[in-house]
Amino acid sequence: MKHFQGYLRPNGAVGIRNLLLIIAVDECAEGIARAISDKVKNSVVLTNYNTCMYGGNEEMISTLINAACNPNVGGALVINMGCGSINPTIITAPIATCGKPVKSLTCIKSQGTRTTIRQGTEKAQAIADEINRVERVEVPISELFVGVKCGGSDTTSGIASNPSVGRAVDKLIDFGASAVAGELLELLGCEDVLRQRAVNDQVADNIEQLIQDEEKRWHVAGTDLETMSIGNSIGGLTTLEEKSLGALAKTGSRPIQDILKINAQQIDKRKQPGLYLSETTMLCGGAGMHFAALGCQVILWTTGGAGFNNPIVPVIRVSGNPSLINEDIDIDATGIMSGTDSIEAVSEKIINTLNTVINGEPTAIEEIGYAYCTLYQKDQRVEKLLNIAPK
Repeated sequence: MKHFQGYLRPNGAVGIRNLLLIIAVDECAEGIARAISDKVKNSVVLTNYNTCMYGGNEEMISTLINAACNPNVGGALVINMGCGSINPTIITAPIATCGKPVKSLTCIKSQGTRTTIRQGTEKAQAIADEINRVERVEVPISELFVGVKCGGSDTTSGIASNPSVGRAVDKLIDFGASAVAGELLELLGCEDVLRQRAVNDQVADNIEQLIQDEEKRWHVAGTDLETMSIGNSIGGLTTLEEKSLGALAKTGSRPIQDILKINAQQIDKRKQPGLYLSETTMLCGGAGMHFAALGCQVILWTTGGAGFNNPIVPVIRVSGNPSLINEDIDIDATGIMSGTDSIEAVSEKIINTLNTVINGEPTAIEEIGYAYCTLYQKDQRVEKLLNIAPK
């Protein structure tokens, strides 16, 4: 893999899809956004389900903006009701700096829902007509940024799908592309290994600190949350350490260039090709939007259960669980479990499928069964109580 065919954006980023993002900045505008999207092809709705208040929602707003700046998005329409505290210009101005066409609409100013839908459809179609004139061009593989995620992990994840994706990640890095993994809580216990892979002591220290911070959030005394799911246990995993080592396998073996932070003050971006860790949440829907905000064009997802499907960033599903293989799975890794296939061979299947997807072919279920775009954010009140400050 040296090149792929992508959509070149004005800011130099390259997408593998050409989508119109319709953003409801407050949840009350969700129905309006959906009604408009139903009338405009290749549009995706992104709704703020948190609250329409701005204070305390800075991380969510930043994720929303950066998702709109994802290279798979060609332009955006921003809609609000007009009675909340999130002014559309907070959203539209940064999107415009990405060089993308963006328009806004306020229901109250439009004098009602039906009028807003009619005007919004006209504006959305105008943006769609503009971005549809963009054609694919050949670009170097260094423009590719791949998110790596596991979910519904079971015994087959650590033995088959995760190591296969890890080997594919190594190959991508060697080709000159980039990859990023998150789920810091699911790397708990792997700090020593990660430190050895960090390119310098500062990166190593940041990795360890951010893993410790994530552990604080999830394991508050008296309110501990279960991070070993029923599916994990039924699937044969017995300890968090076992789960962590399986999760680690999907990151491959190449040096870690940096850890990309996602917080109320910043969302980091890769500075050069290579392998990265990030604060991408382990929660599936939120992880999809974190990968979108980081700038990933595609996600490699390993699973021993089912899986999520993000409408902005296509998801390639890999599984080694024989009872799961169905029309949803892109890569069958069950041969590793039966001894009829190898990690190397499955990694080649992953690379080949990835190559077709980034050049325009859909994933197994790309156009159906989407989860909504979860805008996950850390509660700033809890952050203060736990004395966790953005690093």
